[in-house]
Amino acid sequence: MSDFRISRRGVLAGAAVLLASTAMPSFVFAQEPKKGGRLVVAADSEPRNLNPAIVASNGVFFVSSKVVEPLAEASFEGEDGLSPRLATSWEGSEDGKSVTFKLREGVTWHDGKPFTSADVAFSALQVWKPLQNLGRVVFKDLEAVETPDEHTAVFRFAKPTPFQLIRNALPALTAVLPKHVYDGSDIAANPANNAPIGTGPFTFAEHKAGEYYRLARNEAYWGENQPLLDEIIYRVLPDRAAAAGALEAEEVDLAAFSAVPLADLDRISKVPGIEVVTKGYEALTYQLIVEINHRRKELADLKVRQAIAHAIDKEFVVKTIFLGHAETATGPVPKNDKQFYTADVPGYAFDVAKANALLDEAGYPKGADGQRFSLKLLPAPYFNETKQFGAYLRQALAEVGITAELVNNDSAAHQKAVYTDHAFDLAVAPPVFRGDPAISTTILVQSGAPDGVPFSNQGGYKNADIDALIAKAAETLDAEARTKLYYEFQQKVAEDLPLINVADWGFITVARDTVKNVSNNPRWAVSNWADTWVEK
Repeated sequence: MSDFRISRRGVLAGAAVLLASTAMPSFVFAQEPKKGGRLVVAADSEPRNLNPAIVASNGVFFVSSKVVEPLAEASFEGEDGLSPRLATSWEGSEDGKSVTFKLREGVTWHDGKPFTSADVAFSALQVWKPLQNLGRVVFKDLEAVETPDEHTAVFRFAKPTPFQLIRNALPALTAVLPKHVYDGSDIAANPANNAPIGTGPFTFAEHKAGEYYRLARNEAYWGENQPLLDEIIYRVLPDRAAAAGALEAEEVDLAAFSAVPLADLDRISKVPGIEVVTKGYEALTYQLIVEINHRRKELADLKVRQAIAHAIDKEFVVKTIFLGHAETATGPVPKNDKQFYTADVPGYAFDVAKANALLDEAGYPKGADGQRFSLKLLPAPYFNETKQFGAYLRQALAEVGITAELVNNDSAAHQKAVYTDHAFDLAVAPPVFRGDPAISTTILVQSGAPDGVPFSNQGGYKNADIDALIAKAAETLDAEARTKLYYEFQQKVAEDLPLINVADWGFITVARDTVKNVSNNPRWAVSNWADTWVEK
């Protein structure tokens, strides 16, 4: 083991309640990179599974993306917003039934075995399609992967599949696993899921539960430039209020994913030696939504759903809960997505009088006590913002005569209650928009998801027109025509309100100014950090 030690000196227990109003400075990239050194990073969770090919989530990517690589990564400069990783090129056929990947030569796994097209074929057919939480949708029609040579993989689809979708899915959904480690095993229970073996610039070194993860430089990395850091330490700090103090005490060098509470940003941005960066999350837009259980008679009524939408002051939510670090939402595609977003959708301005009128029209008048009916409200426990919005929504509903019982659960209990048992009326969720509506977005409103699938439509909502739109877009090969279908999708979702989109937000990175090459791609926090370095 390395000589890593964690000091507890100076860790703050709480956060000052200050408005984050300062301009966000950016990093300077002109200095000559230096090799060596350790980067200590704040981590607020310990994923039970570190295999991104099975669990495509940012909590997993944060650690494992440095170890296990995808076919391509998001880029600010690359063609179609992508830069090559394990694939050097990709080309779709005119009939939409095949995609050919040329793979990088001279790549080895961390155990010394060569990386080949057999690994890609195995990952796609045995993991992404049947097991991955998001790949089940994107690769549902994948029927074969041909490997004419060790550096070519040809994906064959049973039905026309938009190349636009496959291309958009490459960064998040194509983490490649070593066939020789997983073949013949119970993939979901393989020990490598917790100690991953990849091709990335860092190898998985160790994990001490409740304390840290350690990654070490891969001396045999394929990249033109070898990774610069000696090692990366993820220090486990579940209490987000501790991250700011750890940065100030120089116990950690970097905190991503808004590990420093928003209320601390104004103060910490003025601390010498610390910089606050808003870039690097453009392809990881989080969405604050209200999930609705349509099995409840009152909520199956569109007028009631419209009333709830009018009762929410989105501007207040952005300014007060997110301290300005968010945008009001109009529908299921965030405003910062240049490829698919349209503003041409029905809107629901904050209007308590209109909300009350709609509830009266729906046949739910206020009783003598001023109440119309009661609901069970479950805020997701993952972020301070989702919990705070739950408390706000309870108050907003009270203003229109709806009593909300607030039920706060831990992550496991919340997911079971909402996505398996359907023991909720309203829930607050933070799904991620991953660059294409077919990836983790349409599943929120499409009918037919089996019980137990997280971040899917478990509210019993069914709309034949929306289902048909989703199905048509899934087989539309022309990118322009497919984009127009998703414009229509946004309009219909905003019109019928299967759920309520409230806000779109990205995260904040706070780092010591000795950390260089921060936020230089749209998925930086979950990319490989090969060119990140520290000034000694």
